[in-house]
Amino acid sequence: MTQPPHPQTPPTSALPGCWWHPTRQTGLSCVRCGRPACPDCLREASVGAQCIDCVQAGRKQERAQQRSRPIPAGARTVAGAKLSTNLAVTPTLIALNVLVYVFTAFQAKSVMDNDTATVFRDWVLWPRAVAGESEWWRLFTSGFLHYGLLHIAVNMFSLWILGRDMEILLGKVRFAAVYLLSLFGGGVSVYLFDDSNRATAGASGAIYGLLGGILIAVIRLRLNPAAAIGTIVLNIVISVSVPNISLLGHFGGFVVGALVTAAMVYAPAKNRVAWQSAAVAVVLVALVALVFYGNAQLAGVTCQYVQGQLGCTPPSG
Repeated sequence: MTQPPHPQTPPTSALPGCWWHPTRQTGLSCVRCGRPACPDCLREASVGAQCIDCVQAGRKQERAQQRSRPIPAGARTVAGAKLSTNLAVTPTLIALNVLVYVFTAFQAKSVMDNDTATVFRDWVLWPRAVAGESEWWRLFTSGFLHYGLLHIAVNMFSLWILGRDMEILLGKVRFAAVYLLSLFGGGVSVYLFDDSNRATAGASGAIYGLLGGILIAVIRLRLNPAAAIGTIVLNIVISVSVPNISLLGHFGGFVVGALVTAAMVYAPAKNRVAWQSAAVAVVLVALVALVFYGNAQLAGVTCQYVQGQLGCTPPSG
């Protein structure tokens, strides 16, 4: 038998149509499901080419396998935390903020004017009250107060988005340390540099601390920092554009959060916990020293509430 020098190809009419584009005849098919597919509907795979449906199904199956795959025993993050996806601190912080807001709204009988509540008045950060009445707890409690429904909704959404990743990376104890020190740092910044007669409240200082921590973590993990930097820039623009936002509280929280996170993720593996604990202690002592410095600047100021308003008397002489 002899063969012609140029083998004949089957007539075009004999080729099946693409499964997704029936009018397009093709001699190609998916190696996974066998359905005919035109070149636009095929994707290169490890073996042959697969159709777009099989590629998507394969990705979903791979993600499901990754989620169900057990975490290796002893696996730790770059901060030394045990690798776990179970969140505890972030939802607890959100619950505390929401409970405080609900209580102030109930006490004030208003969801928008909850700042008239007695507990709000006693917890809000009022620098002259801190110095004149030694009400130092305001530096912490003000971070769990919010002005109205929109304020707490925005902050709690941000806390959930940022807190999930940071808690997984740092672990529960380290994450709590970063959050609380950032909150304290934001309050100290307001106490030192803001108008001493203006009240400030909100979790924004702590949330900006998480933003600073995210940036440090991205750099440490050698990831593309563009998204983190873009988020920070966007928040700065919002802070500058929207009135009555405490820029100093945001700045103080951001700096402290970045510093503490850097101490967590860059601590040497040997004696890591000791290094991290020492760094937290140094930052805490520095913030407390700044509070004493602020007290000295406002020494002699006396404050009292008259008809629901705080009145302060400057030092004599």
